[in-house]
Amino acid sequence: MKKLDKLILKAFAGPFLLTFAVVEFILLTQYMLKYMDDIIGKDLGFAVIGQLLFFFSVLMVPIALPLAVLLSSLMTYGTLGEHQELTAIKTSGISLTRILRPVLLVSLVLAVGAFWFNNTIVPKANLNAYSLLWDVRQQKLSLDIREGVFYNGIPGYTIKVNQKAGENGDLLKGVMIYDHTNTDGNSKVILADSGRMFMRFGGNIWGWSYSMASCIWSSPMFEIGQERASCAKLFRAT
Repeated sequence: MKKLDKLILKAFAGPFLLTFAVVEFILLTQYMLKYMDDIIGKDLGFAVIGQLLFFFSVLMVPIALPLAVLLSSLMTYGTLGEHQELTAIKTSGISLTRILRPVLLVSLVLAVGAFWFNNTIVPKANLNAYSLLWDVRQQKLSLDIREGVFYNGIPGYTIKVNQKAGENGDLLKGVMIYDHTNTDGNSKVILADSGRMFMRFGGNIWGWSYSMASCIWSSPMFEIGQERASCAKLFRAT
């Protein structure tokens, strides 16, 4: 390899890696935004999110690679021309096609590698990505109900529990529920000594059941209480 080839390839390598990383990041961000509603609120671990990012980033390589080659080629020869290096090379009797040859050969090697990559790696990554995304979509919605703190994540309701128990934290003790579904303020309050969160219909419906509850309807003039042995509520997960 001649010094001219080393000079051009060295000037090409840096912009290529930089532009490839930037384009990959932009495309991956745009792609992940489509599935953000399926990911947020599922209490996924860093390992699952990392796998999704890795598989989707592999899918973005066939799109990012040509853009990176194009932009880095323009940056490489633009930089050489800005520093008068192209002028010096041409005045030494080297033709323009000879100057373009190193980047052209690298582009051909990348094209062959991209063909192999699209034919072998991308289908496997595509299968793994959407299989994992399907599992994530089927996972239940995580409700971040904390002990002693009012939770407003359920539309139309405000919940406060004194203690959480059970393996998955689905058993609640000392439950207080404000019902705002009628848009009339805190006129209906449900007090229960215990309750349980549950999931129905593949995670599309969340609900709770409670026992020994006291449902109170109040107004500025009077208050009415009604005792219930047990009760249940369902709401659609969003």
